[in-house]
Amino acid sequence: MSEQAATIASSMPAWAFLVPLAAGALAFFGRWLGARLTQFLAVAAPLGVTLLGLEMARRVVDGAVLTGWGNELRVDGLSVLLVLAIGIVGTLTALYSLRYVKQPGLPTRVGAAAAQRLPTFYGLFLWFIATMVWGCVTNNIVMLYVAVEATTLTSGLLVAFHWDKRGLEAGYKYLMLLTIGITFALFGCVLVYAAAAATNRLTGGQALLISEVRGVAHLIPPATALIAVAFLVVGFGTKAGIAPFHPWLPDAHAEAPTPISVLLSGVMIKMAVYALARTVSIFYPRWPTLAVFVVALGVFTMVLGIVMALAQDDLKRLLAYSSVSQIGYVVAGIGVGTYLGCYGGLFHLLNHALIKALLFMCVGALIYATGTRRISELAGMRDRMPITSACFVIGALAIAGLPPFNGFLSKLTVYLALAKAGMWWALAIAIAAGFLTMVVLLRAARTVFWGHAPATAAAAREVPATMWGPMVALAVACVVLGVFPRLTFPLLDRAANVLATLGR
Repeated sequence: MSEQAATIASSMPAWAFLVPLAAGALAFFGRWLGARLTQFLAVAAPLGVTLLGLEMARRVVDGAVLTGWGNELRVDGLSVLLVLAIGIVGTLTALYSLRYVKQPGLPTRVGAAAAQRLPTFYGLFLWFIATMVWGCVTNNIVMLYVAVEATTLTSGLLVAFHWDKRGLEAGYKYLMLLTIGITFALFGCVLVYAAAAATNRLTGGQALLISEVRGVAHLIPPATALIAVAFLVVGFGTKAGIAPFHPWLPDAHAEAPTPISVLLSGVMIKMAVYALARTVSIFYPRWPTLAVFVVALGVFTMVLGIVMALAQDDLKRLLAYSSVSQIGYVVAGIGVGTYLGCYGGLFHLLNHALIKALLFMCVGALIYATGTRRISELAGMRDRMPITSACFVIGALAIAGLPPFNGFLSKLTVYLALAKAGMWWALAIAIAAGFLTMVVLLRAARTVFWGHAPATAAAAREVPATMWGPMVALAVACVVLGVFPRLTFPLLDRAANVLATLGR
């Protein structure tokens, strides 16, 4: 963003995470509040985040930067883009969860235990949203780590929510690997703070503020900066699911309740990419060769993720590995460091949040209706679940990067950025990974919805409106943003300018 942007003190950055935080605290008392009020809180709080995000976006597009708590909170184009994504996906996921949590396919013991813990589910759900939003509005580099770690603790308990053997194993693996991985981010954040303070250009308090550190990053010794970048890449890269730090992701996304899978893949890993981009990009102006490393990491992630997805029979694991691959496009685009690359990477970040939320909801609908998520046990669903079928196909086409859906334009922008930067090797790999994505998703769609119907399809019915409604809304968004991409241009332009440091 331009340095001439007006800085305005505002309470909205604080309210953006305090609202779901307070609502989550109330939701824990759901047994006394009643189920209806608890569910109302679950939907109203992320809707409040969305409305606050829209108002902040309006002000940011008009040229403002919003600050709060003595510049400890700061919202620019990049921050508000993530806040909006979290709010929109969170609201639709909360609506979807109202019936999904009563899933008929759960074993009696597991289902009964889950029903008794619904206040805990919604309390953690809202705290998960609150911690993600906090991470996107904080300007304190150490608090950024704390917020990212807080998302791990809240979401880890949700991953294991059903308390069955597979869920507990996935939750343990999730908490262990992410806690260890993100510790490296703490080392990186503390090292950046210490190095910035040692320049004698900032006071101790100022050296904690990311916006201030950016101005003195060129004074940090090269060896210190590179060590800090390495720690940050490993730490936040683990949370983002970047290969080779991704082993936690398939188990966690597959075993978590579907609404939590939606948040994990739709927005949580994007928030980690935000943390990575926000911190590492401050070193780009002096060390532009970092771009080659980050792009290489991105294309490696693309390939590994989609190759692993090829071998999956479990739909949720397939989508989880696909998320690994797609985050590679985001990392590669932002990694280029140019305006075009950052715009494409952030556009794909937004598009992937919508697409992957849609696809996970569709798989959740199949699980709700049939009790299974294996491709080999699902077929012939087109006639029995027409809305789910149509939504899944739209999501598959969008994530494959085919026109006229939103994934086409964001991937094309990333391709153009790689070509303009002369990274032809990365462009070739990215196009090949995109072709494999089309094969994986469309093959799964053909088998599940057009294959010969097995016994599991006999009793299948379309899911309730509170489940297919959010799916339809996301499917429509995938089409609208593909046909009218300029709807997102003002905000994406502001966000891209925050990160673009290597020329336009």
